Amino acid sequence: MKTKKIVWFSLFLLIVMSSAFSQEKWEMLFNGKDFKGWSKIGGKAEYVIKDGAIIGISKAGTPNTFLATNKKYGDFILELEYKVEEGLNSGIQFRSQSRKEYKDGRVHGYQFEIDPSSRAWSGGIYDEARRGWIYPMEKNPQAKVAYKPSQWNHVRIEAIGTSVRTWLNGILCASILDNLPEASNGFIALQVHEIYKAEDEGKTVQWKDIKICTTHLESVKTPAEETVYQANCIDNTISPMEEKQGWKLLWDGKTTAGWRAAKGTTFPSGGWAIENGMLKVLNAAGAESANGGDIVTIKKYKNFELTVDFKITDGANSGIKYFVDTNINKGEGSSIGCEFQILDDKKHPDAKMGVNGNRTLGSLYDLITASSDKFFRKSDFNTARIVVNGSKVTHYLNDKIVVQYERGTQMWRALVAYSKYAKYPNFGELEEGNILLQDHGNEVIFKNIKIKEL
Repeated sequence: MKTKKIVWFSLFLLIVMSSAFSQEKWEMLFNGKDFKGWSKIGGKAEYVIKDGAIIGISKAGTPNTFLATNKKYGDFILELEYKVEEGLNSGIQFRSQSRKEYKDGRVHGYQFEIDPSSRAWSGGIYDEARRGWIYPMEKNPQAKVAYKPSQWNHVRIEAIGTSVRTWLNGILCASILDNLPEASNGFIALQVHEIYKAEDEGKTVQWKDIKICTTHLESVKTPAEETVYQANCIDNTISPMEEKQGWKLLWDGKTTAGWRAAKGTTFPSGGWAIENGMLKVLNAAGAESANGGDIVTIKKYKNFELTVDFKITDGANSGIKYFVDTNINKGEGSSIGCEFQILDDKKHPDAKMGVNGNRTLGSLYDLITASSDKFFRKSDFNTARIVVNGSKVTHYLNDKIVVQYERGTQMWRALVAYSKYAKYPNFGELEEGNILLQDHGNEVIFKNIKIKEL
């Protein structure tokens, strides 16, 4: 009997100890009294402490200012409360760095966006001073309602391995996968953003109840929500979630498999290069299809969602075409199909040609002008997205709709009749066609070419 009691008592202790060790432990990053463990970096905006909160005060004539933890963190769950005055943009840096060798010490890294404007991108993920927007809230517009104006807002950030997710007031806002080595560890910082209007000087952003957990994260992290879009920032890969949704790589990031010259049976011997997971059109002084020439998918597509990351050089011209028939126009120039225009609108003359800007970036080339409500990163990659569902087609640029149209209608045929495509019978009305990347003689870089057939 005594032996049984000892065994049961031992099991009880084991259960209690196991339970204790499995629980997460939270550490307060701010003691509510002073700035112990924190240092100011960057600009000259002021931080003060009042009623247990850190208050950042905007200041004219100074760049972004950051109050950063002296300690760096890799994997963690961070929670805090913030309140911001209308008109003042701000953010919470995490896994961030400030190194002399990088832009003379400029703070760079992930930022949880604080955006009280009508744009409503609070909770999005911005890569400060590095790659720019990784997860604008156009990727998850349902979460734009999460922010509460003039109130305390609750933030939760889970950064575990390659997965980073953000919540605002209990609503999942952003979800990314990213394996950038320099984004795996860094400090946490509170940002007072640079201001551009005199009336915004002296406005405040406040933070309080700042705590972090760095233990037992796998057991306490929030379960995955597959209904929210996950941005895969790991180049030329298909994530488990993407695979489940039916996405496939249209270019593998390494070889020419699946592609050929638009006017040949094999991939061009020149004019294109594959370097470090990027597919480049080489510069040929702007000569259209006169160097390597266009390339097309070997397979033809009917209903699909296509995404392509692209970056242009100064004055560059290129395009992504679909419903391409390579048997049309076997002579000089590009193959014929509907085109998502890629262009440096400010420096290439084609932006001022056509009709009412229908040759500008994102436009359905020479047919429909892209919306002026678009944003574009000249020095970084942008994402073109084309969705074809039957006769209905939509162009997105960096997650914003810029063109919508329907093929085969009376309006469609009128647009074609007034364009350079009028000479091609039934232009744009193929049931299926090749997808094309254009060689227009300017250096343009492509990566992350993915497709989901609908």
